Amino acid sequence: MDTLKILFWILLFIIIYTYVGYGILLFLIIKIRRFFKIGKKVEIDATYEPEVTLFIAAYNEKDYVEAKMKNTLELEYPKEKMHIIWVTDGSDDGTPDLLQGYPNTTVYHLDARNGKIGAMNRGMDFVKTPIVIFSDANTNLGKESIRRIVNLFGNPKVGCVSGEKRIIDKESDVASGAGEGMYWKYESALKKWDAELYSVVGAAGELFAIRTKLYRHVEKDTLLDDFMISLRVAQDGYTIQYDPEAYAIETASANVKEELKRKIRISAGGIQSVVRLRSLLNIFKYGTLSFQYISHRVLRWTLTPLCLVLLIPILSVLAVHEGLFSFKLYSVLFWLQALFYAAALLGWFLENRETRIKILFIPYYFFIMNLSVVLGFFRYMKNTQSVNWERSKRAV
Repeated sequence: MDTLKILFWILLFIIIYTYVGYGILLFLIIKIRRFFKIGKKVEIDATYEPEVTLFIAAYNEKDYVEAKMKNTLELEYPKEKMHIIWVTDGSDDGTPDLLQGYPNTTVYHLDARNGKIGAMNRGMDFVKTPIVIFSDANTNLGKESIRRIVNLFGNPKVGCVSGEKRIIDKESDVASGAGEGMYWKYESALKKWDAELYSVVGAAGELFAIRTKLYRHVEKDTLLDDFMISLRVAQDGYTIQYDPEAYAIETASANVKEELKRKIRISAGGIQSVVRLRSLLNIFKYGTLSFQYISHRVLRWTLTPLCLVLLIPILSVLAVHEGLFSFKLYSVLFWLQALFYAAALLGWFLENRETRIKILFIPYYFFIMNLSVVLGFFRYMKNTQSVNWERSKRAV
């Protein structure tokens, strides 16, 4: 029984550290560094204004072309210095034709469909500017996003800049929208602290930029292109910085089923990335970057979901041995665990009902997030995840 107790506390520590503890530790480190004036934030160079390329890889995005181009042409950056490239490989819905005639816009198209990473690898051969900014066709960018991203590249140590992904916030929402929105708000805070400590660990594909010279063609079966591209830049000794005011905004998934489909793909890609970036686990070589990478990403995609599964039978045994209704430590923790999963079940029951009490969906979204890792692991092991786009339905 003592062995079970030790195992229980190890599992609980890993879970708490992964989802809450790392954030608290990061916050405290940042506060201490600020108090003793150790290190400093990356300075913004408002005078740095090179030519840039806005790069959009798209597959059958005709419904978004007009809104995306309207938004793009309204961005605050010198028009003569912003080049727009669309790579529409495989599109057969008229997307390439709709893009003809827009200023500073070049379309590269092949009939063959080779997935997003195939389009990115091919399209990067046409980028001639020192900075390339990646964005999705179905997201709109904040008006100052390009300028704010570029300003951070004024520091030569910065190799990549990530923008913020924002979910349209509704007064009342269904489970997918409420959960995804709150998740990204928490992620935004972690990214700000990560960037201040040293580097963000991975960029959001909706909006991120790199120095063009640092781009390395990515394996054609890569599932998380944004993560692999940005982390390899960090491996080369550059930092990934973050500006939450440079943002891409989109609607949430239409429902939890669609969100689960998206997260399973991300989880499969996350496990693939951990395998391919295993050298980053060497904390003696990469130091702070390894610490951030393991704490913020690796645990979420590997060990922690397994810990959550193991915690259920272990805590049950401990609680029964102690007496389920004894109100001693393990019995209390058992009922708290049961309450959490009951709340997740309530979230499932309410998942398609809009409510202003969005906190109700946190346990359910947390459960779905970890379930997706387990399912993503099996999909990765079976090698059944396609690199081709499979757009999730979005809320309206």
